[in-house]
Amino acid sequence: MGDLYQTLGVDPQAAPEEIKRAYRRLARELHPDANPDDPEAEARFKEVARAYETLSDPQRRQRYDMFGDEGPGAGAGGGQPFDGGLGDIFSMFFGGDPFSGGGGGGRGPVGPPRGADLEVTVQLDLAEAAFGAEAPVAVRTSEPCDDCGASGAAPGSTPATCPDCGGAGQVRRVRQSILGQMVSTGPCPRCASTGTVIDAPCPACRGEGRRPVEKTYTVDIPPGIDAGQTLRLPGRGAAGPRGGPAGDLFVHVAVRPHERLVRHGDDLHLELPVAFTQAALGATLEVPTLDGEETVEVGAGTPTGTVVRRRGRGVPRLQGRGRGDLLITVVVEVPTDLDEAQEDLVRQLAEARGEPVAPPDAGLMGRLRSAFR
Repeated sequence: MGDLYQTLGVDPQAAPEEIKRAYRRLARELHPDANPDDPEAEARFKEVARAYETLSDPQRRQRYDMFGDEGPGAGAGGGQPFDGGLGDIFSMFFGGDPFSGGGGGGRGPVGPPRGADLEVTVQLDLAEAAFGAEAPVAVRTSEPCDDCGASGAAPGSTPATCPDCGGAGQVRRVRQSILGQMVSTGPCPRCASTGTVIDAPCPACRGEGRRPVEKTYTVDIPPGIDAGQTLRLPGRGAAGPRGGPAGDLFVHVAVRPHERLVRHGDDLHLELPVAFTQAALGATLEVPTLDGEETVEVGAGTPTGTVVRRRGRGVPRLQGRGRGDLLITVVVEVPTDLDEAQEDLVRQLAEARGEPVAPPDAGLMGRLRSAFR
């Protein structure tokens, strides 16, 4: 695959919103539904989706800018499992590298911890889930403190290097065992693994480097998503303390029930009530679909349970081509509230067809009528 920025048609210095707009424009243009039987458009659509997946994640974008597609972490399982040497093998079992120098175990500063991941549920109706939408979600989160520039130190001061770990965020521990002297590393308790200590905390954030805030994000709902699925928004979680990276926001999807349509996978199901006269003689009836009201022909003599399939009237397939079907099940309704004249007409029909029926007074309605005669 070529350059990801060229794939989206944006400059390498493009802002996240510009990248998002370019992706949405190309996705609409190249979507398989808009280009049926065009394998080149489908391949381009997948390339655009992959480019956006990388460039919309700040950490993955930074790694790509530094190393390209072949950078660290780009492949799945590349390299040797112990490229770091004997020290890496030792650290797998004892948590540290006894062969490296320095107070922090030789792995460099750990830095501020990552912010917490957040979760929120978005409520959609069936059409929004089927065709996609832009849905606002409100979350209580944290953002970097402006007063101290996320450092946690009061204005005019700066964090100092932790004297216990020398800024590494880790401390070495030595213990005796039957194998001899064992060295391991662990988080520095004094600086909480940040590598720095603050003598004068910022009064606005109390040394956290972040402050709580209510934020509303607009989430792009892809067409075809279903209830119970989850969207991940990288970097939209809570800000980490003292300039640590933000966590992710996970958006869980809930779909409100439709008045008549029921979804099963990519197909929609609908029960169509039909009067017994309509089922016997045939009728043209209106049914609801995601695309608006449509007519369906019920043929003469249609029995209850008959299924009429409308192809391509279901839900668009998530990240795929085409749509499911609409399956309409005919339910013939037998009247239970016939008046005397209507009952006589039905009896005449039964007599003409040679079909035996119960006598007039055998039913409950007949007994009630007899009581008032």
